[in-house]
Amino acid sequence: MNEVIPKIPNLDLAHYHFILGAGPTELQAEAKNKLFEAIKADNMAPYYKLFCEEFGFPIDNGLLSQMQTANEEELKRLDEKLEDAEKNLGETDISDALIAKAQYLAKIGDKEKALSAYRVAFEKTGPLGHRIDLVFAKIRIGFFFRDNELISRNIEKAKTLIEEGGDWDRRNRLKVYEGIYRISIRDFKGAVNLFLDTLATFTSTELMEYKDFVKYTVLTAALTLNRPDFKAKVINAPEILEVLHEIPNLSDFANSLYNCHYSQFFQSLAAIEQTIKVDRLLNAHYRYYVREMRIAVYAQLLESYRSLSIESMANSFGVTEEWIDSDLSKYIAAGRLNAVIDKVGGIVETNRPDAKNAQYQSTIKQGDLLLNRIQKLSRVINV
Repeated sequence: MNEVIPKIPNLDLAHYHFILGAGPTELQAEAKNKLFEAIKADNMAPYYKLFCEEFGFPIDNGLLSQMQTANEEELKRLDEKLEDAEKNLGETDISDALIAKAQYLAKIGDKEKALSAYRVAFEKTGPLGHRIDLVFAKIRIGFFFRDNELISRNIEKAKTLIEEGGDWDRRNRLKVYEGIYRISIRDFKGAVNLFLDTLATFTSTELMEYKDFVKYTVLTAALTLNRPDFKAKVINAPEILEVLHEIPNLSDFANSLYNCHYSQFFQSLAAIEQTIKVDRLLNAHYRYYVREMRIAVYAQLLESYRSLSIESMANSFGVTEEWIDSDLSKYIAAGRLNAVIDKVGGIVETNRPDAKNAQYQSTIKQGDLLLNRIQKLSRVINV
């Protein structure tokens, strides 16, 4: 039976924090209110100080003092419970008491003290599965505070522990954690393989809801999979079909891409762009993502033809001829599309290198290298 892992720290707050710092103005007031509500509800004094300092908000000293008092009282209670366990109970109870303290520190947003407490708990915890869970907790702290070094270090630690005998559920959970990390560092290809492996077994609701997991799976798959794999693993995947209609614009995005309905795809891509702009994992990559998706669909259309008129392409994508000419020119000049534009004829001509041409070019290159070596050897002999 899968264990339910508590949402500690609460990554919903990390989303609101991101919106307040980098999201659109119209969403910031609500994000601020949500953060303040959560801070007060859980007496998050350490996080409150950090939050106010980062955004330049005045600190309510009365509120801060009240929350700090609540923190001190709860920590005192947890320390007393730990002391009792150490004097009167067994190793399992000591471990449970240490974990409870670490979880509380993580819940109130005290990053360094929480990490220290988790390290102590790890040393006092025997069962391998529970030790892996403590490493997952530190990864979540990394997600909360956007600390990639902390995340990557503990992902590697979790992998090592799981190789010692981690169960099926924790192996799958680690794939989700690592996939989320790979999105954040723009390794979409690495992320999609991990996501697809866990699509039918997802239980990591401490990180996100299932429909958000599906969203990341579809977005990474659209960018990295070929058409046959995209159809088999996304378009026809029952797990995705079950929730796809709940996610705005994603069904149109995926289906128009696969079915080559390029005008509809461009419209849905514009909508998806607005979605990923307010996504804390994807925001830093939204320009890259949109650019790469445009290149992918241009290549998908052009690979079916030796030449195509600018007018026809503009009509296919629902844009003006001037716009498509300008956009294609950028990617052709950068070497991202194997095509040339005949400005006079208004034609885009493909120049895909075929296998024989590639082999010919390789042979010429190897011949040049051999000739250079012979010339160098000849000079040595003549001396």
